[in-house]
Amino acid sequence: MEFLQTASFINSLWVAGVFIFGFAAKRVNLPPMLGFLLAGFLMNFLGFTNGSLALDKIADLGIILLLFTIGLKLDLKGLTKAEIWGGATAHALLTIIFLTAIIIGAGAFGLSQLSELSLQQAALIGFALSFSSTVFAVKFLEVKGEINALHGRAAIGILIMQDLMAVFFLTISKGQFPSIWALALPIFLLGIRPLLMYLIDHVGHGELLPLAGLFIALAVGTTSFSLVGLKPDLGALLIGMLIGNHARSHELSASLYNFKDLFLVGFFFQIGFTGIPSLDHVLIALGLTMVLIVKSFFYFLVLTRFKLRARTSLLATLSLANYSEFGLLVAAIALQKGWLTADWVIILALALTFSFLLAAPLNNQAHQIYDRLARLLHRFETKKRHLEDSAIALGPAETLIFGMGPFGAMAYDTTRDRQGDKVLAVDYNKETVARHRAAGRKVIWGDATDYDFWHKINLDQIKIIMLAISNHKANLLAIEEIKAAGFTGPITAAAHFEDHRQQLEQAGATAAYNIFAEAGAGYADHVCQATGLVCRTEFIVSASNIPTIKPPS
Repeated sequence: MEFLQTASFINSLWVAGVFIFGFAAKRVNLPPMLGFLLAGFLMNFLGFTNGSLALDKIADLGIILLLFTIGLKLDLKGLTKAEIWGGATAHALLTIIFLTAIIIGAGAFGLSQLSELSLQQAALIGFALSFSSTVFAVKFLEVKGEINALHGRAAIGILIMQDLMAVFFLTISKGQFPSIWALALPIFLLGIRPLLMYLIDHVGHGELLPLAGLFIALAVGTTSFSLVGLKPDLGALLIGMLIGNHARSHELSASLYNFKDLFLVGFFFQIGFTGIPSLDHVLIALGLTMVLIVKSFFYFLVLTRFKLRARTSLLATLSLANYSEFGLLVAAIALQKGWLTADWVIILALALTFSFLLAAPLNNQAHQIYDRLARLLHRFETKKRHLEDSAIALGPAETLIFGMGPFGAMAYDTTRDRQGDKVLAVDYNKETVARHRAAGRKVIWGDATDYDFWHKINLDQIKIIMLAISNHKANLLAIEEIKAAGFTGPITAAAHFEDHRQQLEQAGATAAYNIFAEAGAGYADHVCQATGLVCRTEFIVSASNIPTIKPPS
């Protein structure tokens, strides 16, 4: 039995637990992160908490890499928009006031953890719960390929503003103001930027590329902010934004993708180690989870007041419809200062977990939810529309190509050579749109998964739709929206895997193509043409089952 309490056995049990629960969650169409959360609570309940893996360090590294990769994809100018700073501020005020009133009012029902709270303590808890989880929101937006969509940028912008509020709170609560050297930080970052760009240019495509990302995020971003008394995570985010316009920023982000996801497992898993909850803890946490409905409505209300469409506002709201891990940090600091009891650390951990459990299926069905509630939600829209939500003119286009990555751009160039001005490309990334326009291509900003996009264009003039979006789920959602809008013409789509190709055809695509198989066939054709060989339509299969081209007789 002593072996069951050894660190090596518990480490193995942790890994087995997070994998099994994560796999089980995926099998029932829930995000694996929920399985990781449940695995943490189970290990805590069973008493298997003294393993030797440094979960807090692993989790911190995962969050740093997450924020760094977000920064690589963000536009710093976007934070100056009214719906970002104004929306974050208005939402924080509304939520803190509402939650403070709810907590004080609920204290009248006799629960000791609530009835003993002062107004100041209730306001502190309201402040902790006013934040949304950056990790949760970005993970969902990333999986759905919507980080650069308008609602994705709005959600992330609000999260960044909340991060700045967190920096202010941490500074005040610790009584330690940033060093005077913090004023020199912008000069340092701008001065070192050319060197960082040079490094990215010359590290190649191997193991040095992700190592360069770790170096920039940790050694430059978090360390420089820590040295001057600022939040390290914010340093990783801002250094990513500083080099985000580099031509290889997407490749750099992709090289860190698996590391980031692996380290974030530790973040979700360790939440369950907060403490063993009592029935009172669970009831209060469930009550706070129900209050999340009002907090989410405040997001939707505020965003629509800033002239965003109902769809944009709802999708951003669902991304933010959760509580934040920052609430746990607030509770921990409050416990150290004697402002709150240890009960509230457990309660906020449970509320965070329950909010994830509630928000996950809602985010999985976000587009379907909007489709069902569209008419009701439109009543909240303002008469004047946000500039980025304006009507869409297609010109003479008869062919629409969605997704202008390398594959989509190649498809566009080939189609334009054959159809001329009758082809138009669409992409949801504004930087991608600007880059292709500068290269002379006809590209507009839009989102193929947007319900309203298909109702703001003249579908009657479109003869064919080509989906070249890199995200498989986005392709499936796009086909669903296209069909729902009444388009009866051919829809083609591209996939990276054979099972994805089959799923696209089952979803309604007229034809779907495995781009790797097609690329191989295209390469063989090119070899035939370049070498002067007469390529036949049939292949001779050797004994080793490798297709070979038969030379001319």
